[in-house]
Amino acid sequence: MAKIFVYDTQQNTLQTYYRNESDFMPYNTNGTMRVREFRGSSDSSVLWTTRQAMEAWNRTRAAYGAPIPFRYAFKRIWEGGHGLMSQHYAGISFDVGQALSSSQRRRIYNVARDSGLWGYVEPLSLTPTWVHFDRRYGRPACSTGYSTLRLDSRGCYVLILQDALNTLGYSTAGLDGRFGPATYRAVQNFQGDYNLTRDGIVGCATWEKLCSRVKGNGSSSTTVDP
Repeated sequence: MAKIFVYDTQQNTLQTYYRNESDFMPYNTNGTMRVREFRGSSDSSVLWTTRQAMEAWNRTRAAYGAPIPFRYAFKRIWEGGHGLMSQHYAGISFDVGQALSSSQRRRIYNVARDSGLWGYVEPLSLTPTWVHFDRRYGRPACSTGYSTLRLDSRGCYVLILQDALNTLGYSTAGLDGRFGPATYRAVQNFQGDYNLTRDGIVGCATWEKLCSRVKGNGSSSTTVDP
């Protein structure tokens, strides 16, 4: 049984679902994505994504008109396997088509690019054996990556923030996708320990230091895994 957070970027609400591995993901239509597929190689009992990413997948899959196999979707940042501030850690990124021909992948790429539904569709020259698209949101704090977070922020990027802080021993009093007072204090304590501006705002410098400290290093005794 997986606990799944789904953030609605338009309504700024975070919804919680409980699904078995063989169940379909929330907001998935026509049975094109089961929980175990979205999970991939992650061992986490909690997963997260956005409603907009699920809806973008539905419409891309419908426009393509055939199954789109994929291998890589969700990971928690301490599990690693992707870049420093990968959208996979936000649960809004898909690497697809590894089992398909190059012509099939090109058609998926064209459908995803032309749909205008994805924040980023990676050029095929950078992904020779798969197609990458993600539904990132907000202006990134660095040249790429996650948006700036502050008190009262919500969403999948806050879940990454809380996940990283808790794993490093800075308690956010839970994992709920809401940047409340406990998360604010945890950010300030982390910033103070790493000689960063202790303002409780998670901008580029804080994101880079936090992600570099936790990415791929595994869970710890303080990791929250509800």
